[in-house]
Amino acid sequence: MHNIQIDIVSDIACPWCAIGYARLEQAMKSVANDYEFNVQWHAFELNPDHNGEGEPILPALARKYGRPEAEMRESQTQMMKIAKQLGVNFDKLQERFTCSTFDAHRLVKWADDEDKSTAMKQELFEAYFGRAENVSDHDVLVQCAEAIGLNATRARDILASDSYAQAVRNDEATYQHAGVTAVPAFIINQIYLISGAQEAETLAQAFNNISAETE
Repeated sequence: MHNIQIDIVSDIACPWCAIGYARLEQAMKSVANDYEFNVQWHAFELNPDHNGEGEPILPALARKYGRPEAEMRESQTQMMKIAKQLGVNFDKLQERFTCSTFDAHRLVKWADDEDKSTAMKQELFEAYFGRAENVSDHDVLVQCAEAIGLNATRARDILASDSYAQAVRNDEATYQHAGVTAVPAFIINQIYLISGAQEAETLAQAFNNISAETE
């Protein structure tokens, strides 16, 4: 049995990150007889300077990428179809608003200390893409923590402080310095970079290739 370390650089506001992890799960299950996996989540913010009120996602994306809003809607619709096939809830993908994800990343760091970082990440994806909730709102974040069995009072105390803020900033600095400019990014065994939401078969083959190279 080979051990594989997977460091995932992602943002809660990134739909492809949710799709990418669902595909990664499929890949890990397909080779579970040969490998044991350790997954670690790392913070990345698509909109690190976001402040104030959020705005509807489609016009925001259109302005950001200089594309027509109709093109952004079509792109999001395609993502919704892919997500449905993977069993990922993207029901409200086009109804969400832009928001800061910094505090959500802090909760993921805390959840990691409780061995619940993946559950927290998935609950945040569900809240943002499935229910179009504001994942910068502390009440929403506390509800997400409660939903995966974490203590609500502790979650609220963390959010009211600057706990885990430096850990998030360190993550962002580390992976920016390493050249990660888009997410999701999967770093295998701290050496091999796989960029984007690759198909499960592609990821499984990468595990096999990497394992063969390191034997």
